[in-house]
Amino acid sequence: MKAKEIMTAPVVTVTEGTPVSEVAAVLHGGRISAVPVLDAAGAVLGLVSEYDLLARPGVTAAEVMTATVISVTEDTDVDDVRHLLVERRIRRVPVLAAGRLAGIISRSDVVALLTTEWACTVCGETARGDQPPERCPKCHAAANRFAVQEAPPGS
Repeated sequence: MKAKEIMTAPVVTVTEGTPVSEVAAVLHGGRISAVPVLDAAGAVLGLVSEYDLLARPGVTAAEVMTATVISVTEDTDVDDVRHLLVERRIRRVPVLAAGRLAGIISRSDVVALLTTEWACTVCGETARGDQPPERCPKCHAAANRFAVQEAPPGS
C-alpha cells in the first residue's frame, strides 16, 4: 500500500506570513494539531504544531514553525511511513508530488489500517478493506475464513 492511498487531502495549510493568532484559530477550528507552512509556489517550508505555538515566541508562522520537515512521496510504502513515524518520533509527514504538497499522513491514518487488514486463516494471505474479501485472492477460501490481522510484536 502506498502513501497516496491513505493520505488526507486536501490539506489545511498556512503561509509563512500567517499571524500566529490565525494559525491557532486554524488548528482549533479544524480540530487538528499541526499545519504545513507553504511558500507562494506551494513548497513546504515547515510545520507549525500546537507545541510550536506554545513553546516558541513569534508573530508569524515562519517565526514559530519547525523548519526541518521529514516528508515522503505519494509512492512511499506505508510500512516505510510507519517506520518514519516511530523511529523519528514524529506525528505526521507531508506527502509530496513533484515537490509540492499533495497530502499529509498522521499516526492515526496509519493506525486506522490496523483495523482494516484481514488475514486468511487458511493460507495467511492478507487483504485490506472495511470488510473481508468474499474470497481469498490466493487460496480462494470463503470470507468467513478471514480475521483481523494482528500487528506484529514491536511494530
